Amino acid sequence: MKGYVISGIQQMGIGVTNVGEAWKWYISQFGMDCRVFEDEAEARLMLPYTGGEPRSRYAVLALNLQSGGGFEIWQYKGRDPVMISEEIRIGDLGIIACKMKVKEIQGTLDFFKKKGLPVPQETSADPSGKMSFFMKDPYGNIFQAVEATDWFMDEKKPTGGSFGAIIGVTDIEKSRTIYSDILGYDEVVYDSTGIFSDLATLPGGDIECRRVLLRRSESFAGPFSKVLGQSLIELISVPSGPGKRIYENRFWGDPGFIHICYDIRGMDELKEFCKIKGFPFTVDSKQSHQGNSFDMGEAAGHFSYIEDPDGILIEFVETHKMPILKKLGLYFDLRKRDPRKSLPDWMVKALKFSRVKA
Repeated sequence: MKGYVISGIQQMGIGVTNVGEAWKWYISQFGMDCRVFEDEAEARLMLPYTGGEPRSRYAVLALNLQSGGGFEIWQYKGRDPVMISEEIRIGDLGIIACKMKVKEIQGTLDFFKKKGLPVPQETSADPSGKMSFFMKDPYGNIFQAVEATDWFMDEKKPTGGSFGAIIGVTDIEKSRTIYSDILGYDEVVYDSTGIFSDLATLPGGDIECRRVLLRRSESFAGPFSKVLGQSLIELISVPSGPGKRIYENRFWGDPGFIHICYDIRGMDELKEFCKIKGFPFTVDSKQSHQGNSFDMGEAAGHFSYIEDPDGILIEFVETHKMPILKKLGLYFDLRKRDPRKSLPDWMVKALKFSRVKA
């Protein structure tokens, strides 16, 4: 597609105040136990979003190998993070919720009930009639459990990883230039306006809004497409006018959903296409390092960012190297592989040896 290949959602960036505590919760509840990298370093290239100064940070990229995108769990070091001043509401601008893929919706709800988590008593139907439910982590981040059918392996967990996002925007048509034209979510599952019962448990869920659920007509391809799987993007706008910007007067990395990241091949082609569409890279590690890989501790590659029309951050990562068995010095090297071809299953499954217990 347009000379570049998207493998799927690599991760949802989640800013937290304590990586260890948060990661333990995400392992025990969402099965995010596969460590891809763990790194403490200085974020030197994100100056437009970190107050113009390099910032020290500690980050972990974790996957659920059953399927789905990972979490990049991100914590400032040496700076007190700024919490959002009021809870996120339907109509706010930014990533409102992370969709999570589950095998069976009622069974997953029962699983969380037995664990004593604050979840609704029943599932509810979205505008297409598909059942789901919303829940929050201990830090106020909203997750929507959604049934999926594309699974990479079976580890007897009720959930997989990230299945997409609900994103609050000002103008859905303008935003689709990013989400449909660039990211390829070109098929409309539903486009409905009203007051929706499935949003009733969320702040602001009792106001009229427009919801457009998008999926891709063409499946993701590339090295990690099998494990990352398919995903959905839901855009929400409010006819009465948008609410607050979720990250207004806060930095990237402050608590909440800081970005959505896609694993890609063909960064140069993607850069050109984004520029043609009016969304040039705002951060480009490739340019900063004169074409060399950006070292992320246990992994390496190129990364870049664009902003959607409301300033919501979308990251792209072209992975060059990542560990299979770190102790034995075994790594994936993707630079000479066919960019559209998925890695052999055994290679990806070998990541299970990097599992971490909660």
